[in-house]
Amino acid sequence: MTTLDELPIRDDLRGLTPYGAPQLDVPVRLNTNENSYPVPEAVVDAIGKALTAELRDLNRYPDRDAVALRADLAAYLGHGLTAGQVWAANGSNEIQQQLLQAFGGPGRTALGFTPAYSMHPLLALGTGTRWVPAGRGVDFGLTADEAVDQVRAHRPDVVFLCSPNNPTGTALDPAVVAAVLDAAPGMVVVDEAYAEFARPGTVSALAVLPGHPRLVVTRTMSKAFGFAGGRLGYLAADPAVVAAVQLVRLPYHLSALTQAAARAALAHRDALLATVEAIMGQRDRIVAGLRARGLRVADSDANFVLFRVGGDQAVAWRALLEQGVLVRDVGLPGWLRVTAGTPAETDAFLTAMESL
Repeated sequence: MTTLDELPIRDDLRGLTPYGAPQLDVPVRLNTNENSYPVPEAVVDAIGKALTAELRDLNRYPDRDAVALRADLAAYLGHGLTAGQVWAANGSNEIQQQLLQAFGGPGRTALGFTPAYSMHPLLALGTGTRWVPAGRGVDFGLTADEAVDQVRAHRPDVVFLCSPNNPTGTALDPAVVAAVLDAAPGMVVVDEAYAEFARPGTVSALAVLPGHPRLVVTRTMSKAFGFAGGRLGYLAADPAVVAAVQLVRLPYHLSALTQAAARAALAHRDALLATVEAIMGQRDRIVAGLRARGLRVADSDANFVLFRVGGDQAVAWRALLEQGVLVRDVGLPGWLRVTAGTPAETDAFLTAMESL
């Protein structure tokens, strides 16, 4: 059987492993930041009807530009956005890949502040963009001065900011986004995959889009909407940015079924987003419960919590798994990440933590 090393694969891909968390059959799965609540039956019925309506015409290509879906997404986001300022793709990963295809590439540089979303450097690698990992400050924070110093030192073509940040859960001070926009010579991408879970008073980068044509805000329906299996991510930006990513998108990249399902989900967003408050409550319960046990825990505006185990995180991960609780080892020495799920899942996690 031929091995990967025997194929003429690119040298910079040799020895790498694909992105992904372990997919294990366990009672409590809290490692991929999914929404633990199933889609409500009324929404299941609505999505089913929307899909059925598309089936007879599957011999035809879908709307290449997904105009109706983009209009629905713009209406959801508000801020005076229109369909011409929104673009959609198969998850925010594909959105960010398209941005790097358009604004990165060979001879260009992307910069991110680590620890952050581990797909960003992989997307850079796949698009031939040089990746620069910039550091964070105390307790994984990031100040405007720290960010600007790194941007000025490296002059990147694309800057990635995450708010809330994955895996730490921390939201950015709007001053950081403003300062990076002033200092960056190229595009600034704010990844807001977990924005719906932010604590009250957290300001979205959507508020500063007007007058900033190099700013892009990316979102997803995977988390708060509980639409992870539907694979729908999107961006909001100046119409010129939308025109740029259309140059590199694959033809008919969003199927008619994906577009129909996403539109049905958006039409029932109140029912889908009804779980957000409950998840935020479990997140805060996890933070309080772990701190009561004397553990160091990062502040979180997301649907997950990063916590320090005080030793080898791989050993702690295995100990939790043996009790049927799967969390995420993000490769940060001494730290693990747990998704906030249902009250029963929180009970199981906190009980398992007692034995560590």
